[in-house]
Amino acid sequence: MTNIAEWIAPIATMIAAMMTAVNLGARVTGWGFVVFTIGSVAWTTVGLGSGQVSLIAANGFLTFVNLVGIWRWLGRQRAYEDGGRSAKVASRRASSPTLFTATGIAGMPVLDGDNKPLGKTVEALIECRSGAVSYVVVATTVAAGIAEQLRPVPRDAIVFECDQLVLLMPRDAFEAIVPITPDSWPTSI
Repeated sequence: MTNIAEWIAPIATMIAAMMTAVNLGARVTGWGFVVFTIGSVAWTTVGLGSGQVSLIAANGFLTFVNLVGIWRWLGRQRAYEDGGRSAKVASRRASSPTLFTATGIAGMPVLDGDNKPLGKTVEALIECRSGAVSYVVVATTVAAGIAEQLRPVPRDAIVFECDQLVLLMPRDAFEAIVPITPDSWPTSI
């Protein structure tokens, strides 16, 4: 049993780490914690077979943490995402679709003024008092797709569609916006 656990433990841990790191939503992250739990149980088995008390103690605690992760991501967060998704789907069946989730804005495709793909949204910045979107950060790839540039686009230069954002400006006007650094965004534009 210990020999099998010696293989399962690292493989499960590596797979689970990738599943949670890619952040593909509550279900994938939640199942990542399930796989983490399998890994921590296997590590505990390895610890029992080899007499490593510290390995047993650490993975006993990690099993508890992983169970909390399962509850958080497959339980509560999944339910929140399902609720938002149901409102979005119902809105699409309405005579004029009107809803998309705020958390869903990250990663939405962005088209230029000629309806050609330009990049993707990274985040929307919302004004505290009014609740209105101030600007959207748009990422475009550069250097053969290895790097990206971030540009803040004012709210009045964007049309929010259900599955994409369309800029109300030509590509050259977008490219004239001074790029921002990933860790320092403006308070207003």
